[in-house]
Amino acid sequence: MKYEIELFSDLNDALKEDINKHGKLVKFKKGESFFSAEDAMKNFYVFLSGKVKIYQINLENAKEQTIFLLSLGDMYDTITLLDGEHHDVVADILEDGEALCLPIVKVREWLYSNPAFNRIFFPYIANQMRRVEELATDLSLYSTSERLMKLILKNVAPKGVKSLLHNLSRTEIANLIGTVRHVVDRHINELKSDGAIEVKRKQIIIKDIQKLIKKLKFLE
Repeated sequence: MKYEIELFSDLNDALKEDINKHGKLVKFKKGESFFSAEDAMKNFYVFLSGKVKIYQINLENAKEQTIFLLSLGDMYDTITLLDGEHHDVVADILEDGEALCLPIVKVREWLYSNPAFNRIFFPYIANQMRRVEELATDLSLYSTSERLMKLILKNVAPKGVKSLLHNLSRTEIANLIGTVRHVVDRHINELKSDGAIEVKRKQIIIKDIQKLIKKLKFLE
């Protein structure tokens, strides 16, 4: 396959050829305006590398709420793909990367007629729905301290693999859990003092995962 995407590895040869025929590789840079609601009406993206934040912003107080962090294997914009409407979110590029760009009309064609594509697409959509549901539940039912610990535990990465939280600023972490930077700073310092985590530059490292789990269960 021209574009080596693990997500597409089990597709039949005919669909792989169709993806290769209609897809093009695009590169994006940190800080630039690349993804927009208008562009998402025409193009559908599968990320090969990089990191993109999808969020909502309150224009009156500039408060942000991150909805998704998209990286390798993620798709954008699934909502516009399904309903054909503009999706009122903001996309910020946090890390340089590449994506496979596909005409959205072609992706809809696969969605409506290709069972092989659906076997990949619908589990991905279900996973996104679970993530949004978890975000809504966490914001309603858990304290900021609990939300931070859940976020850290959820993003444990195998040795040698970067966590989705890698290189995120404290402000970006705050946006993920619906709070502000100084609150995140306080909770991180508490976890450091307890010996549960250590922080190196913009990397949170779990020092004692059992201590972190016990602390979370105690708070619950």
